[in-house]
Amino acid sequence: MSLPFQRARYLLSAHNARQLPADEGREVAFAGRSNAGKSSALNAICQQNALARVSKTPGRTQQLVYFDMPPLTGVHLVDLPGYGYAKVPKEMQEHWQAFIHQYFETRRALSGLIVVMDIRHPLKDYDRQMIGYAVQRGMPAHALLTKADKLSRGAAGNTLQAVRKELSAAYGDSATAQVFSGESKQGVDEVRAVLARWLELDK
Repeated sequence: MSLPFQRARYLLSAHNARQLPADEGREVAFAGRSNAGKSSALNAICQQNALARVSKTPGRTQQLVYFDMPPLTGVHLVDLPGYGYAKVPKEMQEHWQAFIHQYFETRRALSGLIVVMDIRHPLKDYDRQMIGYAVQRGMPAHALLTKADKLSRGAAGNTLQAVRKELSAAYGDSATAQVFSGESKQGVDEVRAVLARWLELDK
């Protein structure tokens, strides 16, 4: 299941709606706090070391970053700006919020949302808000509980069970969850299967 993710490559960065690619095909967005391991997760899923930048300064992704997967056309992964940690001016934060809100409200190609969160600190307010955005649009959301290698198997399993219980109570079948580690590659095949289904790669 590593292909076609292995072929993922940087396509463009969009600072406003005019810079987005044509609204056709299917795309899945990745959201998460700036220190949740979003870039590491994208790199692990795509078996590349530097597809998404892994910065020692959280919050460096300041645009919507698109990746395509040739030779497929109209199939994209989208890295959304990290939230909750970035030291940027208030005006920039407001711009991001308005842009992302517009993106979720109007983007027809958007087929699902991966919300990346540190398994030690899951379901913060903004995580819930992002999942809510997706579910309100009738899209599926999937919580990726990263850095699972930092916990024992039992503790990770307990956290996963608690997260799934809360998501099920709030969103029914529209929001799912799994454990993940970019370091040990735990859960990589599971999230690839989710992406393949949403992007209709198995058709």
